[in-house]
Amino acid sequence: MASEIRDINLAEGGLRKIEWVRRNCPLLTMLKEEFSQTKPFAGQKIALSIHLEAKTAYLCEVLQAGGAEVYATGSNPLSTQDDVVAALVTEGIEVHAWHAISDEDYMRCIDDVLAVGPTLIIDDGGDLVNRVHTKYPELIDAIIGGCEETTTGIIRLEAMNREGKLRFPMVRVNNAQMKHFFDNRYGTGQSVWNGINRATNLVVAGKIAVVAGYGWCGKGVAMRAKGLGARVIVTEIDPVKAIEAIMDGFDVMPMAEAAKLGDFFVTVTGCEKVIDEEDFLNMKDGAICCNAGHFDCEVDMAWLRANAVETADMRENIVGYKLTNGNWIYVLGEGRLVNLACGDGHPAEIMDMSFAIQALSAKYLVEHQGTFDEMLMDVPDEVDYDVAHKKLAFMGKAIDVLTPEQEKYLNESGI
Repeated sequence: MASEIRDINLAEGGLRKIEWVRRNCPLLTMLKEEFSQTKPFAGQKIALSIHLEAKTAYLCEVLQAGGAEVYATGSNPLSTQDDVVAALVTEGIEVHAWHAISDEDYMRCIDDVLAVGPTLIIDDGGDLVNRVHTKYPELIDAIIGGCEETTTGIIRLEAMNREGKLRFPMVRVNNAQMKHFFDNRYGTGQSVWNGINRATNLVVAGKIAVVAGYGWCGKGVAMRAKGLGARVIVTEIDPVKAIEAIMDGFDVMPMAEAAKLGDFFVTVTGCEKVIDEEDFLNMKDGAICCNAGHFDCEVDMAWLRANAVETADMRENIVGYKLTNGNWIYVLGEGRLVNLACGDGHPAEIMDMSFAIQALSAKYLVEHQGTFDEMLMDVPDEVDYDVAHKKLAFMGKAIDVLTPEQEKYLNESGI
């Protein structure tokens, strides 16, 4: 099946973006060189549902260098960059995606990627895995396994696994230390505010930023908001995380109270209706809402669209919704991932670590196929620490090593 994209003539700009990523992703470049020699994915068909921008494009090239046939589609209608997609096609990768794709075409493109009969899946949010299980179960027997990048996707996988519905092994890439410690915290923290600042061109200092959810992503968003001079309120459902937020110097309260105070609202939960009708009606005139979780249901866009008395395009990637009380609520990126809908996503050096974990986890699945007792597993420690050691070396740093005597002291009871 031929690729379906917006315009192949955009490829030159996309190739420049990918080259910039290559220059700033030493781990992936090292893996690409290694895979070119060892071909760990020879004979494999890898289907990816990912945010199609330059860093994920480079991951596709690394997998292709390992001998795989690579088929890619988007994981968010607004995160696909058409020039990068065109560049991938010129590199021999089949892509079905374009920016601002309709919901109907989005699902059709997922179907087109699955139609190749993949043996490996790399998912960002769980759409590929969900679609295989619900619509194409006949493909399952040929699938060795897959990798899931996000917290939201893992939540969906864990629900499937609890219900006994997950039928091939999946690696929880997001749970790797080298993923969530850095990607979720530092990557999300920086890229979310990059997206907000690019879209709004408004000052953050002196304003109140409400961060819904204090997981690793929420920690990063709150930390960067504080660094920009905002006063930060955290909303949470977990009492432990709420206490952590307080001890990190942030205020904590329910969203119903925070809605009355906030200037910026960022949802980072993976749940639906985190900001809902009651919250919208309590907000200040001019409040700005955005989402950094995954799907566009965290900020209740369906209610806003159905109940606004007036809408207006305020700036690129900003839509205003006038409510019955006369106040305007401004939503960035249609409530989709603000760091990708309004920006370029996480920094390259951060994704160098995350995508190295992705590539090595896929390699692990191939090398150990048929040996897994569980359908849902974490990244092996040896993969996690191998990436950490290599990244540290690329950063020009070294650490201590235990002596044999120290290892004995730590590992023997002394009784």
